[in-house]
Amino acid sequence: MSAEHDPSLSPATAVVALGRPERTPGASVGPAVEFTSTFVTGGANAYARFDNPTWNGFEEAVGRLEGGAALAFASGMGAIRAVVELVPVGGTVLVPQHSYNGTTGLLASLQETGRLTVRRADVSDETAYLDAMDHVDMVWLESPTNPMLEVANLPQLIKAARESGAISVCDNTFATPLLQRPLELGADVVVHSATKYLSGHSDLIMGVTVTTDPQLQEKLHATRTLGGAIPGPMEAWLALRGLRTLHVRFERACANAAELAARLAQHPAVTKVRYPGSGAMIAIEVAGGVPAAEAVEQAIRVWLPATSLGGVESMLERRRRHASEPETVPDNLLRLSVGIEDVDDLWTDLDRALRG
Repeated sequence: MSAEHDPSLSPATAVVALGRPERTPGASVGPAVEFTSTFVTGGANAYARFDNPTWNGFEEAVGRLEGGAALAFASGMGAIRAVVELVPVGGTVLVPQHSYNGTTGLLASLQETGRLTVRRADVSDETAYLDAMDHVDMVWLESPTNPMLEVANLPQLIKAARESGAISVCDNTFATPLLQRPLELGADVVVHSATKYLSGHSDLIMGVTVTTDPQLQEKLHATRTLGGAIPGPMEAWLALRGLRTLHVRFERACANAAELAARLAQHPAVTKVRYPGSGAMIAIEVAGGVPAAEAVEQAIRVWLPATSLGGVESMLERRRRHASEPETVPDNLLRLSVGIEDVDDLWTDLDRALRG
């Protein structure tokens, strides 16, 4: 058995070994990029909107990490939209009160057109979320939530969703499969913005879904094909290359985040630190309100003031500058995506900006 087919491989080894060409003499170590729109009739591939060999390596590696079958999409929103299409017309979706605003924005627009009904609840309040599950068709889960970093009891909520007959979906972008594997807990579908930690270099836009259900996989594939939400071959190749270093990147970023969270908890300019105890995301509330929070954004030199996350570089932003963020998100909240830089350099820059 070759290494890439060994089920006992740890995630750290799997991301390096998977998605490579067959080991034949003279073969390339890494996969090629297939720049083509169509294929000669009679082979495994027919047309590049249906499948592309360049996607396959990335899908194989992510599927192995999450424990299911993966499909790559043109963006995280493309993946989310495909999953939402699993809801029957007129159905109801339960979504966390605080959730990625692309998800909530999409659901709100679909509710306005009568396509579905949206129900929102606090996912960190297990009783409230369980009560809200009554007669829903899809239960959407985020843990930690974006940007409030609330933690849900995923095993219990997924179990309850399955017992109620609802499709359970978990956005695993923040945690990554290195911290939690929702499919092993019984979730029906996992979704990622592969733009973030999976690819990890802030140089591409991609999404991915993973499921263990062949029927759901077939429906998601059909939605991707008919909707045209397919990734470009170069993006897929870059995503797989980025995935190779996921383990070491995430390990360093998480260690940095834990150290920074501890220091921020003692900072006189910080009134509250939101840190779920793992991962590389932190949210802080800055003393002095909006002017002080915006001053921090303007003063940082090592950190980047940017709206994304999950890259090798550290980024922060005031989330309520986006009109789509709910009013329950404090207007002085800064979301911090901790990168892999030297932790003391990150602290010196952030401390100086906060004290300024």
